Amino acid sequence: MIFDQIRYPSSDNLAYLIADDNTREAMVVDPPLPISPVISAINKRNVTVKYIVNTHGHRDHISGNAELAMATGAKRAAYINARHRKDIALEDGGILMLGNLKVEVIHTPGHSPDCICLLVDKRLLTGDTLFVGECGRTDIPGGDPAQLYESLFGKIIKLEDNTEIYPGHDYGASPSSTLGLEKKTNYTLKPRTLDEFIEFMSEP
Repeated sequence: MIFDQIRYPSSDNLAYLIADDNTREAMVVDPPLPISPVISAINKRNVTVKYIVNTHGHRDHISGNAELAMATGAKRAAYINARHRKDIALEDGGILMLGNLKVEVIHTPGHSPDCICLLVDKRLLTGDTLFVGECGRTDIPGGDPAQLYESLFGKIIKLEDNTEIYPGHDYGASPSSTLGLEKKTNYTLKPRTLDEFIEFMSEP
């Protein structure tokens, strides 16, 4: 598997290039503008981009979609209730194939209604649902702390501890982590009841 985390020197955004080693079929996740770092990675890896996938529809994760789609001919994919333009509507538990590589879609609302995580070979792209040392905000339009609680504690935290975490922004001590480490060190994943979590998320 090809797995590149693409960092933007001028911002904290993280985009991703994932591809099957054999077929060179690829997907780009959350491309912001400018798309030049993504294009450089695509050319370096000599892959064909089949999908552009968004973990959610906030502008900092979709601003490069149109330009990248024009440059590559790739189809745009987002969760079924996403309001921005998409060619493919994804659903919870759905699978995207890159050659023989399986990418599983996990619906994780809370930061926004259309948030998804992508699980590929023990690597979880968490978008703005879970960061290294933090979790996504819920005090914005579409945010819902009860939904985020279910996404974090009903879905993500149940994955294996050796699952690698790759967020949509470099907000933490490092640009990636493991679920086991986040369980130990991420204060947002401290065991709480739903009511306690909702109160916690309302604190400044």
